[in-house]
Amino acid sequence: MDDVRAALQDIFRQVFDDPDLVLTDQLTAADVDGWDSMSHIDLLIAVERHFGIRFATAEMSRLKDPDQNVGTFIDLIHQKLQAK
Repeated sequence: MDDVRAALQDIFRQVFDDPDLVLTDQLTAADVDGWDSMSHIDLLIAVERHFGIRFATAEMSRLKDPDQNVGTFIDLIHQKLQAK
């Protein structure tokens, strides 16, 4: 498990208050109890703070699209970190 994935696992568990939540690349918002619009914002803010990155508004909205999942989210974080 890479550092981004491990950190994201911890962030997801904190935001969704679920110590047993396990991230997979295929996991989507629909798969996580309580992943609503408010928790989506909380998640993005926690990720931005942890990694020192910023998401554009369009990126934030797109992350909840049906074709998006944790795998695409991790890819986006990697892109942001490389651009720093």
